[in-house]
Amino acid sequence: MKAVHFGAGNIGRGFIGHMLSASNYDVCFVARNPKNISLLQQRQEYPITLANNEQDTTIVNNVTAINVNEQHRVAEEIASADLITTAVGVSALGDIAEPIAKGIYLRMKANNHNPLHIIACENAIGGSTRLKKRIYPFLDESTRAKAERFVSFPNAAVDRIVPAQNHEDPLQVTVEPFYEWVVHRPAMLDGFKEIEGVHYVDSLEPYIERKMFTVNTGHCVAAYFGYLAGLKTIRQVMSNTALRAKVRYVMEETGAMLIRKHGFNADKHQKYIDTILGRFANPNLTDQVTRVARSPLRKLSPHDRLVRPAMQASEFGIAIPHLTSAMAAAMLFDDKSDEEAMKLQRYIREDGLSPFIRERMGIPEEHVLHHHIITRYEELQGHKVLT
Repeated sequence: MKAVHFGAGNIGRGFIGHMLSASNYDVCFVARNPKNISLLQQRQEYPITLANNEQDTTIVNNVTAINVNEQHRVAEEIASADLITTAVGVSALGDIAEPIAKGIYLRMKANNHNPLHIIACENAIGGSTRLKKRIYPFLDESTRAKAERFVSFPNAAVDRIVPAQNHEDPLQVTVEPFYEWVVHRPAMLDGFKEIEGVHYVDSLEPYIERKMFTVNTGHCVAAYFGYLAGLKTIRQVMSNTALRAKVRYVMEETGAMLIRKHGFNADKHQKYIDTILGRFANPNLTDQVTRVARSPLRKLSPHDRLVRPAMQASEFGIAIPHLTSAMAAAMLFDDKSDEEAMKLQRYIREDGLSPFIRERMGIPEEHVLHHHIITRYEELQGHKVLT
């Protein structure tokens, strides 16, 4: 079995590539970094290390790589692949759509009717569906019709913390022991070989929202509160009793919404929150606050990890004072090395606070959250530690 995976970064190698190799897939990474590509081609293996006390190390083998700019080679790999996966960041899905489309075209032209699944393993709701919408404009009508029969785009939820890191071996990756990869089973075509360790479910939304609005929300909230307090790492944030409590309160507010919407068991969800907080505090991982907080415009957008659970909680009549504070904290993120943070500050400075909340976050002025965010922003602004 052959898999083509777009993105040979830490998530690609430390999570998706590892799981595919463990399921006896030959994995071809499609990447941009010439050094990593060359090393993967030469060695055809790399080590991953668990961030536990034992520092357990596994060798991932049966791997190689090609450059994303070699579009004809990429297309040929896709034409004969059994599975396509991505871990490039949702904003970069458009960049890989054309080479995937060319591969699908070659595949359909050669009458390869074996099922092909294309799974976007991104921090986004409906990532595979978004990728399909990017790919299909590059296909002619006849190819699209064939692809509808033999190519499927199952949505997925993925969860593993893999911080930025540097090793003497450029291919080595350190990852947390915990992982979760959930795939929407009804979208799988007949004849698909299941990936070992993947959880296939009939209804994906509860799993995606549980992960997005607990793990992703909690992680970025820890970063934004930590940044305002002048802290450098997520571990420092989680060692601060007051800040750890703030993060927990936010996760309990989103949890109240998730329990109401999806019928999760309250005790089990509380244990899930406890597990996530423990993961954030892992003493064997060092994750920079500025890395986790990066791209605040995306994280404050209407359908992402802050505004979406806030609006849904509001619809249920659930009070969310701590999540409101977290959104305000995100709006104060002004790390000069983050391009989006600088854009965010410019929008607020030039357009004003209320227009930003209305236009960028999608919260109308008449909505109760709109005024609450402004109030909390003004309060937090006066307490921000200069960084």
